[in-house]
Amino acid sequence: MNTESITIPTKDTPKPHNDKKVLLEAMKYRYATKKFDPEKIISDKDFETLLEAARLSPTSFGMEPWKILVIQNRKIREEMMPYGWGARAGLTGASHFVVFLANKREDITFGSPYADHMLKDIHQVPPEVYNFYSQVYTRFGKEEMKILDSERTALDWTSKQAYIVMANMMTMAAYMGIDSCPLEGFNPADMTRLLGEEHHLFDTRHYGIAVMAAFGYRAETPHRDKSRKPLSESVEWVR
Repeated sequence: MNTESITIPTKDTPKPHNDKKVLLEAMKYRYATKKFDPEKIISDKDFETLLEAARLSPTSFGMEPWKILVIQNRKIREEMMPYGWGARAGLTGASHFVVFLANKREDITFGSPYADHMLKDIHQVPPEVYNFYSQVYTRFGKEEMKILDSERTALDWTSKQAYIVMANMMTMAAYMGIDSCPLEGFNPADMTRLLGEEHHLFDTRHYGIAVMAAFGYRAETPHRDKSRKPLSESVEWVR
């Protein structure tokens, strides 16, 4: 099969004409909020918008190997605190606390029930495109990026996709004047045992915890102006 001949249909959509300055100002406003106001709650409508930003996020091969847990149960949040040293402020004060899950190797192996569901049911690819994916995706996973070498390499790859989802949610939140904080300060094994095995909030055979994030409204003034490396240190042009 000549994979060069495969064309995946696209769909025209209206191009947005938004003021880029507005989004840049929102990005400057955003910071890793450490103290949230527990009395200020994100409305259901606004949080649904954040979830829609997550749903529309890009992922490699369009496989969407992620799932979101929105932990609003206060008792469970309290139980999470001993295993989330970097997440305690978010667990106690944030309006919404999100755990981003990433699919494991079994699900992202081509031909798995999950992979087939994504390609056949969600994307509704025709047989020739499915066969194209079979070759390209398998070569990508086994030979090129080697994401299927182990459970660790698979989860590393799917976690990268989950981070894209989190970043898009945080950007949308900043645009809407909602604060957020990405959180990696937790013990994955203990948190998995608590949420997956004790509370059965996710199937540990299929998912691992990638990262967490808190969303709400700040109860503090940022301690300093946002500082970043200049572009001259971060970007190198190859012309």
